Amino acid sequence: MEIKIGESIKALIFDVDGTLADSMPVHMETWELLGNKYGFQYTQEELERYAGRSGQEIVEIINEKNGLQLDPDKVAHEKEEAFLENLDRVKPIAPVIRVLEDNCGVLPIAAGTGGFRSVATKILKSVGVWNKIDTLVGSDDVIHHKPAPDTFLKCAEELGVEPKDCLVFEDADLGFRAARNAGMHLIDVRPYYMEGFETEEVESKGH
Repeated sequence: MEIKIGESIKALIFDVDGTLADSMPVHMETWELLGNKYGFQYTQEELERYAGRSGQEIVEIINEKNGLQLDPDKVAHEKEEAFLENLDRVKPIAPVIRVLEDNCGVLPIAAGTGGFRSVATKILKSVGVWNKIDTLVGSDDVIHHKPAPDTFLKCAEELGVEPKDCLVFEDADLGFRAARNAGMHLIDVRPYYMEGFETEEVESKGH
């Protein structure tokens, strides 16, 4: 199955984790490691539900659920440092990488992520596309994170393209909502690399 881009699209915006990089299993293992250290459980369902939120926001959710008082900044940075120790295990998601590479130099390209800019930079370098994007927006570049539209709107602003002319590639519900809230076109990338995965609405336009 091939990912097709409409003729009206003037810019592409890619999420990073789970879209360009098959990094979610390593993120899961890292949260489990911290859970063993600090006394909380973080499930696969929670990983999927909160994908796109900043690390600090996830730690705040963990605190509320478990009656803990973990420092969100400290634990979020500790989590990302542990993740980077296993960066070599993160592989590119070929069908999505191919779209990015095919359009490099043809359309403006951005990456918009709920992760730290520094970590996303390392991931993009690891999967070989860092020099193929025009701008990166991380969690430390905006105040309101996904599902707020700010991440993708900042991408569009930095690319100099109207939101309505942007196409977002995403894999998670919060990212889908962020793209729609930004009034952008959207492609759910999961059917293109997850065997047997089906979705009723692959591409849609935000309102």
